[in-house]
Amino acid sequence: MAPDEQFDPSDREGLVLRYAPLIKFIANRLAIRLPPHIDVNDLISAGVLGLMDAIGKYDPSREAQFKTYAEFRIRGSMLDELRAMDWIPRSVRQKANMLEGAFSRIEQELGRAASDEEVARELGMDIEEFQKFLSQSAGLALLSLDDLVDPTNPEDSRSLLDHLASLDEDDPQAKLAFEELKRILGQSIDALPQRERLVLSLYYHEELTMKEVGQILDVTESRVSQLHSKAITRIKVKLKRLVGEKP
Repeated sequence: MAPDEQFDPSDREGLVLRYAPLIKFIANRLAIRLPPHIDVNDLISAGVLGLMDAIGKYDPSREAQFKTYAEFRIRGSMLDELRAMDWIPRSVRQKANMLEGAFSRIEQELGRAASDEEVARELGMDIEEFQKFLSQSAGLALLSLDDLVDPTNPEDSRSLLDHLASLDEDDPQAKLAFEELKRILGQSIDALPQRERLVLSLYYHEELTMKEVGQILDVTESRVSQLHSKAITRIKVKLKRLVGEKP
């Protein structure tokens, strides 16, 4: 892929205007999953800062489009803003940790994906309580993939987005690390139940909304959110196990 010939770091105002629709798009996609008190304009402001950071750090000599690099920085800046707000209640974090632990124990014991009924039983709930529990912990899944550190180097505190955005494609060690990262992520996703894989593909690759995914699968938006939450939990469990951490 050829470098972005339209990239002109001296024309910051022009670049901001050019990428304003992208910033709004990313902010609105994030806002769909957030509580009403989170102002989307705060995310947009953070996104502008992320774009400015991208303009300053982008290297046109590398074979990467500026738009791709900017997306990493814009979204990462918005997620940093959300983390600074600390908008997720402690009770929700506790639920997410309990969910992760239950999936980990069952899947390690059985050697396959755990069913809803098995996880519900592990948590001492009936299936209706479990579905509600999933919905309550779903908000944390918004940040989960982006919060994952590089599993090839667990001591590296950078987010997955930061790691991918900063890789030096000319560095042989970086290339090996990136290939290992892709292998581990791919292995984690391949191990998901088919419907959960489809939800991730439609939501992240096709960039559909939860509502649109629900229409394709003929399920409610709430059910899509639950499937997404389970998929993210399983991936986190798998990644931690592959790098030798205890979920």
